[in-house]
Amino acid sequence: MGEPEQPSTARMIDFWLGGEHHFPVDVAGANAFEQAYGPCGPVFRELRAFLGRAVQAMVAHGVDGFLVFGAGVPTMGNVHEVATEATVLYTDVDPVTIRLGQSILAGSDRAGYGFGDATDIGTIDPAQLHRFVPGWGRRPVGVVFLGLAAFLDDASLTRTLDELYAAAAPGSLLAVDFDTEELVGHPQALAMLGPQFRMRSPATFAPLLGRWAPTGDGIVPIAQWRPEGPPAQVPDAFHGVLATRGGD
Repeated sequence: MGEPEQPSTARMIDFWLGGEHHFPVDVAGANAFEQAYGPCGPVFRELRAFLGRAVQAMVAHGVDGFLVFGAGVPTMGNVHEVATEATVLYTDVDPVTIRLGQSILAGSDRAGYGFGDATDIGTIDPAQLHRFVPGWGRRPVGVVFLGLAAFLDDASLTRTLDELYAAAAPGSLLAVDFDTEELVGHPQALAMLGPQFRMRSPATFAPLLGRWAPTGDGIVPIAQWRPEGPPAQVPDAFHGVLATRGGD
């Protein structure tokens, strides 16, 4: 696989998590962002820990099939490494990350990786969806939607989550996060994320969930979502929620 010309957020996060699946261009991008923001490793390790706890909660509800959007690199505690008995379909829109994910999962019979645009479920290969999320639309599954809300405007996010609600079977669970307004205090870092980047408060995010109903944990800083010990002391950069699809 050739060296990409541009850094990708997915591979920068792999670098911050201590993974091995990134390129020099990603390290340079990660270092440049940290110059403007500060250390990112602890923040993204906590975001990955939130993913792990949310996936464990879904498994405890009986979920054994997962559809992951904006999946990034499928290592360092990603879904199939947490839900070790489940099947998982990872999707992304970045061709380099997809090829990387496919090479990592080439020997797996439980996890696959393919193209998938979260805003258009129809872009997912039906054969892959049937193989790795065999109960899609018929029995409860887990939907992972992390790292995407910041790049969708309110109307697009509302429509996307509603389409996922309509497509998933009753009892399905959704893990979703959003970027808080903490980055306002780091204008140089904010500028690097581009004009499409959106920060939200919990009060403005809640209505965007539409028919998805948050569990009793509510919408909280990711470090405070069912922590396994004292919550990690990290910047309040992300809030997260686990939400359920009712029987309507």
